[in-house]
Amino acid sequence: MNNSDKKRLVRHLSATLEKIRRLVESGDVRISGHGYDELADDGLTAREIVGRVGDAILVEDYPHYPKGASVLVLQFDKNNRPIHVVWGIPKGHDRPAVLVTAYRPDPNRWNDACTERK
Repeated sequence: MNNSDKKRLVRHLSATLEKIRRLVESGDVRISGHGYDELADDGLTAREIVGRVGDAILVEDYPHYPKGASVLVLQFDKNNRPIHVVWGIPKGHDRPAVLVTAYRPDPNRWNDACTERK
């Protein structure tokens, strides 16, 4: 997906995503053990994901998830390849932003824009 395609995507905002962006910008971020494992499996770096959260596109919003509010977002790596990232905030807390997992979307399970499940 090129930059003009990305700009055409409608960015739906959620309170959870906006809070996560603010927390990440202030450096209040943690990466789960599972998150580190998934990053390594797909050859991604935490810096790449964390540094691009400001451009994240909301895919799914889970404000009432049992472990705490979370979002699935679409981000892009330095080579403009899509990455799905799940960010969350622990239940009962208002911080930190937690990178729960990140992975390359499976084209057999997602539309071409990686924004809707097939």
